[in-house]
Amino acid sequence: MDSKLFNLPFALKITVGFILTLWCLIAIFPLLWIILMSIKLPVDSFASNPLEVILGPATKGQVGGLSVLSIFFFSIALLIIYFFYRLRLVFFFYLRSLFKNSIISFFLSLVIYIFLFYFLFFIAQNNISFYFNLIVLKTYLPNFLSNPIIGFTSQHYVSVWFDNEFYKQFLNTMMVTAGVVSISLTVGTLAGYGLARSNSMIAFWLLILALIFRALPHSVLVTGYLEPFIEYGLYGKKTAVIILLVAINQPFTIWMLRSFFMNIPQDLDEAAQIDGCNPFQAFWKVIMPLMWPGVITTGLFSFLLAYNDYLVAALLLDGQSQTMVPAIMQYFNMETKMTDLVEAIAAAASITAPLFLLVLFFQKQIVSGLTQGAVKG
Repeated sequence: MDSKLFNLPFALKITVGFILTLWCLIAIFPLLWIILMSIKLPVDSFASNPLEVILGPATKGQVGGLSVLSIFFFSIALLIIYFFYRLRLVFFFYLRSLFKNSIISFFLSLVIYIFLFYFLFFIAQNNISFYFNLIVLKTYLPNFLSNPIIGFTSQHYVSVWFDNEFYKQFLNTMMVTAGVVSISLTVGTLAGYGLARSNSMIAFWLLILALIFRALPHSVLVTGYLEPFIEYGLYGKKTAVIILLVAINQPFTIWMLRSFFMNIPQDLDEAAQIDGCNPFQAFWKVIMPLMWPGVITTGLFSFLLAYNDYLVAALLLDGQSQTMVPAIMQYFNMETKMTDLVEAIAAAASITAPLFLLVLFFQKQIVSGLTQGAVKG
């Protein structure tokens, strides 16, 4: 018998579809708008007429833009990327059969897909449309197919990433997030498993203390750690930020992973030990394979905490070790020209790409984790 959810009246389906579409447009509008502003000259980016921001007439006249042919080849590149994305699991299992290691295979496949994305984007935007139009199609197609119709410039991204060396802040962010996620998951997994299998009052009070510690404001924790960081020479270094973010994130990680472990029957541990496993082997070979959705979901939350952190990084890091979010805020806090503001917008648009890729690659694990673990209603 079909659910009543799928047998709604036609008018109600239209209403629900309209509301969902409107909500999606409202939610995605800020991201699309800053991307549009980042690929235009300042005179178009801050124009009072929205059509000038979208079409970029000044950018098209001074720099150039995208033609119908460029958009066509860019669309083909996106279809190729989507095709490879749909085959990502097949590709992953092929790599795992070669390397016999899931972690190495996953990171290798992720790097290959990121490289493929930038490679196809570069070809579609710069090479194929230009040379194909120049050599073959210029004689046979009307001019409107090759003439720019939408203003486009990538000079702000080039200025941000190379002239202003934003790639250094990106690498600093990746090192901080990698340290926070690896330490948080390692400690949280072991602690969550032990607390989930313990019925003692000590375990209960440890969880309560962790919850109280998590509720403390970040500024209080920064003040408490500041003196030992200065004394031991950690102030201004990425190690200090990793330690503090792990301290902030660890209670949440333990609570969330404990809830996932609670959903796994303890009989599996006992059965594994009867078959000859010691407690650690039972944990690693029997329980952990069932825990990957929970580990990935918890790791994503840890990643977002470290990736989006502003207060801790701004207070503890010097200019050489700065991460991306505080670096972007510096664009807005100083006396700037309109070009600097557009570069800040380009930097802000750039840092959303890793988050977008994470959601694409981990969407099934995120849904599975959210419906099975600590946030389950």
